[in-house]
Amino acid sequence: MKINSDKEQIDENDLNGEITRERIGDLLLKYTSLTNEQLQEALEIQQESGMLLGEILLKKNYIHSHDITKVICHQVDIPYINDIKIDEIDPNLTMNININYAKQHEVLPILATDFSVTVVMTDPFNFDAINDIQEIFKKEVKLVVSSPLKVQDAINRVYEKANRNVVDSIEGDFDENLDLDGPIDILEAGADEAPVIRFVNSIIFRAIKERASDIHIEPYEKDVVYRFRVNRVMREILRQPIKTQASVTSRLKVMTKSMDIAEKRLPQDGRIKIKMAGKDIDIRVSVVPIQNGERIVMRILEKSNSVATLENLGFHGQVLRTLDELSKRKHGVVYVSGPTGHGKTTTLFAMLERINTPDKMIITVEDPVEIEMAGISQIQVNHKIDLTFARALRSILRQNPDVIMVGETRDLETAENAIQASITGHFVLSTIHTNDASSAPNRLIDMGVQPFMIASSLTAVLAQRLIQVLCVHCKESYPPTDYDYQILDVQSMPEGTHLSKAKGCPKCNYLGYSGMTVVAELLIITDDIRPLILKKVDSTTLKKMAIKNGMKSLRQDALEKVFKGITSVEEMVRAINEEDEEQH
Repeated sequence: MKINSDKEQIDENDLNGEITRERIGDLLLKYTSLTNEQLQEALEIQQESGMLLGEILLKKNYIHSHDITKVICHQVDIPYINDIKIDEIDPNLTMNININYAKQHEVLPILATDFSVTVVMTDPFNFDAINDIQEIFKKEVKLVVSSPLKVQDAINRVYEKANRNVVDSIEGDFDENLDLDGPIDILEAGADEAPVIRFVNSIIFRAIKERASDIHIEPYEKDVVYRFRVNRVMREILRQPIKTQASVTSRLKVMTKSMDIAEKRLPQDGRIKIKMAGKDIDIRVSVVPIQNGERIVMRILEKSNSVATLENLGFHGQVLRTLDELSKRKHGVVYVSGPTGHGKTTTLFAMLERINTPDKMIITVEDPVEIEMAGISQIQVNHKIDLTFARALRSILRQNPDVIMVGETRDLETAENAIQASITGHFVLSTIHTNDASSAPNRLIDMGVQPFMIASSLTAVLAQRLIQVLCVHCKESYPPTDYDYQILDVQSMPEGTHLSKAKGCPKCNYLGYSGMTVVAELLIITDDIRPLILKKVDSTTLKKMAIKNGMKSLRQDALEKVFKGITSVEEMVRAINEEDEEQH
């Protein structure tokens, strides 16, 4: 049987033999509220019009589409229940199932044994959801079916019950004199630990498991919203009553070992060092007082001895070859530009990884040191003692380095010192905040750097964005539509192109995306570009010349990844600001 929800059509001839033993009209009389008078009226219309009986009954509102499901359940011996006993459902069964997924698929686990899990659904033929549940619980899945109204109500009430249990365990249960010497292993918190400790640990554990880069805890008038930033996208994962906020905030302050629990009026910064599954993880904690309490943001940094390569980051083709050539230069300045959190520092270290040989002396200045690399001297900026980028850079020049990496160029002194270092025979790498590559020279001019110094020392500017990669296990291909041509602003696509879209599966935590890749544009300062910098031309004019010389823009690089099925049209539109990507 097929039900098309858009057209509300029922094909009675495609029932795979399940309802052919008994006429559909008799079954609907038996299992639904359909009356004999309504059925006879529909049969008369059917004789005159030739329409399907089910289609007539739906259009007359004599039955609902779910009534057909109810009939099928009786025929194939799948239990159909009219009442879902909420009090008998263990809310812990929902722990690994996102509420949005449960509502979207109208599925709720209601009973688990050692060998099976029973779920209530509205569609017993939603095999994707059934397979997902089996993957989550690693058990046989048994089905019962109920109406959409009953299932949605049960989902709301069971998930609310799960949240209430957490609240009851946290409220009023905090010990500020806990011993926190050494890194905390969050996997070792047992049942005897305070509930607030278990709750905070569970939030951190879930964030790391889902590969979140940030945890946001935001207090509002009545509740506290917990959100994760995964692949640069913010997602709400939990809400708790506002009365839980004080205990959670105090626990996190204690974990930093440096924050003042009693101070709730001033911003505070700290760090938490934890161990999880043998891995060392640093968490930078920022607490800012707002109207309804203290807002907390935690940046998760997993320490690793390995550095990603340019290829693994997503660089390819001419850009990759040019970056490889730039890495071998003896002098000049190369900037990596882009918004915060789009992997600029990671790209710089991927370039340093190519340069880092015993015959090279490399020194970095960073705030903070996020990636540790053997064979490189790394300096941590410390504003409390006035160890700034500019001051550290002046001292570095007396250390006779070959290569210098400056974490960020944010003021005139740092910019001038970096350019001076390149003029005196050093290769300098740094980051700068601009929307695209062609805006970097004007940004330096705005800082106060003389155009002739920029033209003589600047070698290249790499602008980059991070975009989500479609999950290879569940992405779906489809032929381009008129909408795709319009939104991509292209007249044609490469022959044989099949665009791909996100779906969601257990492998990608039902997000449809797994991991990130780089889209980039690389501006090389050529003999055609230098005179334009000296004339202080606007970034649009500079970009037109760069594209004429063969530069591929951010938008063009993203388009290639869409055509190859690496990412989706929606992700490209979300990640690439078209205002910054003028093509003409």
